[in-house]
Amino acid sequence: MFQAFEEWSRAIRFGRGWMTGRFAIDEVETVVDRGVDTVPGTLFLPRTRGRALPGWVVLHGITRPGRAHPQLLRFARSLANSPAVVLVPEIPEWRELALAPDSAVPTIKAAVLALDARPETAPGRTGLLGFSFGAPQAIVASTDPVLDGHLAGVVGFGGYCDMERTVRFQFTGRHEWKGRQHVLAPDPYGRWVVGANYLTQVPGLENAGEVQQALWRLAAEAGDRGIPAASPVYDELKDVERQGIPRRHRDLYDLFAPPAGSLGDAEAAEPIAVGLAAAARRASPAVDPRPYLERVRLPVRLIHGLQDELIPFTETLRFAESFPPGADVSAFVTGLFAHSRPGGTSRLRFAGEAVRFLDGFRRAMSPV
Repeated sequence: MFQAFEEWSRAIRFGRGWMTGRFAIDEVETVVDRGVDTVPGTLFLPRTRGRALPGWVVLHGITRPGRAHPQLLRFARSLANSPAVVLVPEIPEWRELALAPDSAVPTIKAAVLALDARPETAPGRTGLLGFSFGAPQAIVASTDPVLDGHLAGVVGFGGYCDMERTVRFQFTGRHEWKGRQHVLAPDPYGRWVVGANYLTQVPGLENAGEVQQALWRLAAEAGDRGIPAASPVYDELKDVERQGIPRRHRDLYDLFAPPAGSLGDAEAAEPIAVGLAAAARRASPAVDPRPYLERVRLPVRLIHGLQDELIPFTETLRFAESFPPGADVSAFVTGLFAHSRPGGTSRLRFAGEAVRFLDGFRRAMSPV
C-alpha cells in the first residue's frame, strides 16, 4: 500500500512540474569522467532532501542542443521534482550528430557510477533513461557487468528496435504491427542523420561524399534552429545544397531531401534504406540492440508517443516482444507526445490521456 502511494506521489509531482513549469530544485554544473576524458553534465537536485533519493541518469538523443534541449530540460526538472536526483551527461558525439555507440556507452556507464556514488542518492537505486537513439543505447549499456549493483532499471522513451524497419519508415512513412499497416508523414531529420553517418559505407555509394556532407549540414541546421526538419523553411537551404551536388548524385540527394510535404520516390528509397541499415550494423554493431537483449537482467520499461514521426511507436512494441521469455519488460504507448514535443491529443481527451500517462509513468519509474 505504501509503495503504491509513493509511486503515485512521485508521478503526480512529476506531472505537476511538467504542467506548471515550477520546480523546487537546484541545477548544478558538473563533469563526468569517462576514462579518456571528461564531459560536462547537469545535476538536478531537489531542494528538500531529508533522505537519500532515487537517482536517474537521463540521456539526450542525437541532437545539436544536447543536454540543453528545451523538452529534455523540462523533463529532467520534472523528474527531479518527483523527487529524484537527476544527472544529464553531455554526449559530445551525439551533439555532432555521430551515432558513435563505442564512445557513448562508456559515457553512460561513467554517469551511472558517478550518480550512484553521490551522497544524495540511495545506493543501488539509480535508473537509466534514454530518449530516442539514447533508448536502445541505454539498454545496451545496462548489460555491462560493471553496473551490477549500481543500476536498478532502464527506461526507453521513443526508441527503436529494428534499424532497418526504422530507416524504411523514415523514407516511406510506412510501418506495421502484427499485420496492421500504419502511415505517418515522417520527419526527414532521421534519414538525414543516418545518411550523414553511413551513406558512403553503402556499397556502390562510396563516392557520394558530397551528398553525405549536405545531409549533415541539413540536420545540423535543423538542430541549431530548433524548427522541425519537415518545415518548408528548409526548402531554400535544400536547393542551395542541391546545387553543390554532382549531377550524377542529385537523384540520390532528392530521395533524402525532397521539398517539404513530399516523400520523393519511396520505391527507389527502399534499397537505400536497407543499405544504410546494413552499413550501420557493420560500422557500429551496437546500433542494433537485439543481440544484447538476452543479457539484460534488469527491469526495462518502454514508452512511446503514438504520433512519433521520427521513430514509429510500433518499434517500441516490437522492442518489448524481442526480449527473451521471462524478461521483466513492459511497453506503454501514449497519445500525449510525439518525438520531442507534445502530441496532438485533443483537449477533450487530454484529461483521460494524462491520467493514463501518469499511471504509465508511475509503473515505468517503479523499479527505482
